[in-house]
Amino acid sequence: MKPAMAGGPYKVPRQSEGWRAVVLATAVHAILLLFLWVGVSWQNNTPTEVQAEIWDMKVQDAAPPAPPTPEPEPQPEPEPETPAAPPTPTPAPPTPKEPDIALERLKAKQKLEQEKLEAAKQAKLKKEADEKLAKLEAKKLAEKKEAEQKAKEAKEQAEKDKKKAAADKLAKEKAEKAEKAAKDKAFAAEMSRITGNAAKGSTGTAEKSTGGRVDGGYQAAIRAKIKSNLIYGTVDDTLSATYQITQLPTGEIIGVRKMKSSGSAAYDSAIENAIAKSSPLPKKKDGTVEREFVADFNMKDMH
Repeated sequence: MKPAMAGGPYKVPRQSEGWRAVVLATAVHAILLLFLWVGVSWQNNTPTEVQAEIWDMKVQDAAPPAPPTPEPEPQPEPEPETPAAPPTPTPAPPTPKEPDIALERLKAKQKLEQEKLEAAKQAKLKKEADEKLAKLEAKKLAEKKEAEQKAKEAKEQAEKDKKKAAADKLAKEKAEKAEKAAKDKAFAAEMSRITGNAAKGSTGTAEKSTGGRVDGGYQAAIRAKIKSNLIYGTVDDTLSATYQITQLPTGEIIGVRKMKSSGSAAYDSAIENAIAKSSPLPKKKDGTVEREFVADFNMKDMH
């Protein structure tokens, strides 16, 4: 008989097997009693021994009778064979009590709940691991995209800077050309004016300018500014150079020509650089300038 499954409906075992066991036990006992009865009857029917003496009447003087032959000791009766005991029938398992069924069901329910909790825990751990891995992969992908975007932006910025530098250079060249053209145009106009005034015998500023020399105060102011921009380490009071300077009405220098060298190329170069850095030159008190003048630069006056 199979035990009732935990958690399943309880079924009452069949009674046919119990009746069969009772009938079998009764038959075995009946056979045993029959064997015992047959054995007892067989012992009671054993024949009794009869002893007899024979006398011969012709013999007068007979020898004394022989002693009786001792009877043989009776053999012990064989014990009747005991029939083999029939196999004891396996008792039917006791019917489980109602409390035991409830306990089994409770244990099964608790086990099922525990398995569900464990499965939920494992599923949660797996989900957390998957989410963590997904976040890590997303972070790596974002960092890669960010690096690629930065590289792209840097490349684009470099291209823009390159184009801007080229445009600035071109614009600067154009501006320099325009400025030079304007200066050349102004210089040509001034020269035309001076030339026209000279042809008319004018005694104005332009005529004085063509004379080549200016008053001492104006020249001293110009020399002082040029001196402030002079960079020359060696002191030699014998050095002296003469330059012709041409400027616009604004004082902006547009031409420098060496009239007399000092004999030192380094000193001459230092004077020319100082003149260029001094543009625009100071003006006269009345706000006018000498269009062109000649100035002497002696070392003893420049330090």
